[in-house]
Amino acid sequence: MNVPESSQRAAILLVGQATEGLERELRSRYTLVALPPDPGPQAQVLAREGASIEIAVVTQQRPFEVEWFLSLPALRLIANLGVGHDNIPSREAHERGVAVSNTPGVLDDAVAELAVALVLSTLRRLPGADRFVRDGRWPAEGAYPLTTQLKGRTVGILGLGRIGRAVADRLAPFKCHMAYHSRSRVAGVNIEYADSPRSLAAMSDVLVVAAPASPGAAPLVDRVVLTALGPRGVLVNIARGSVVDQQQMVDMLISGDLGAAGLDVYNDEPYVPRALLGLDNVVLLPHVGSATTETRQAMAQLLLANVAAAVDGRALLTPVLPS
Repeated sequence: MNVPESSQRAAILLVGQATEGLERELRSRYTLVALPPDPGPQAQVLAREGASIEIAVVTQQRPFEVEWFLSLPALRLIANLGVGHDNIPSREAHERGVAVSNTPGVLDDAVAELAVALVLSTLRRLPGADRFVRDGRWPAEGAYPLTTQLKGRTVGILGLGRIGRAVADRLAPFKCHMAYHSRSRVAGVNIEYADSPRSLAAMSDVLVVAAPASPGAAPLVDRVVLTALGPRGVLVNIARGSVVDQQQMVDMLISGDLGAAGLDVYNDEPYVPRALLGLDNVVLLPHVGSATTETRQAMAQLLLANVAAAVDGRALLTPVLPS
């Protein structure tokens, strides 16, 4: 995407850590103010610079706090580097006349690839097999324990939006059966529909969570859903940690009431429940679904295009609409 230079040098607040390339672009085009991570220095920066800030660029590492609105009277856009926007108080923003944008579409392929990688890694226990070789256990113990193949399994996709459909497209060649649940049926999709998360879990060997998070909502994947998935079931979460009842999931993985999990997201990132670290039936990744060079470049370009549009008074390319 060729992003035109804005006609004005607006003041931008950077919340969280951007890639080197994105931060360089923001500094070259605008007056960039980086918000410190600690509350004390944060308050000082907001008191000193807040009145001039027109745009806030928010990354996934840190949320935008509601109380910051009081220090940012000139704010007109919160531009999120990511498709999920549960890190932004969108309702409060819209009530204050502040627009919100995100970066959908450009990260679907990367996240879908990672979802399939987690499905395969968890079913085939690939991290454990890697450790088995590295630790020298193969000569001493013989063959690695048998695992499960994907062919013939039923994969349920919870949330058949852009990413969910990209996951389904990549799973099709593996000759597995697929089903899905979304808030409503998706037209033109030749995949079995389940009328609830529980019924989807009950028919699935693997449940891939690709549903968006709703701030303040109860976890969509609760104990009822996890129980339906059962002791032979595999949970894969590439959505948000809050979509799954994390404590119930941990307890059931330990007790054997849930078979296995492949996780890229957690409730309190970057902190992962310590109980998960010692489990052999879990594959743990550090929220890297969109973390490819190509995808992050595309996300940055889309974010820059939204910022430029806001600065110049043009329509946003990918606005987050009031719900």
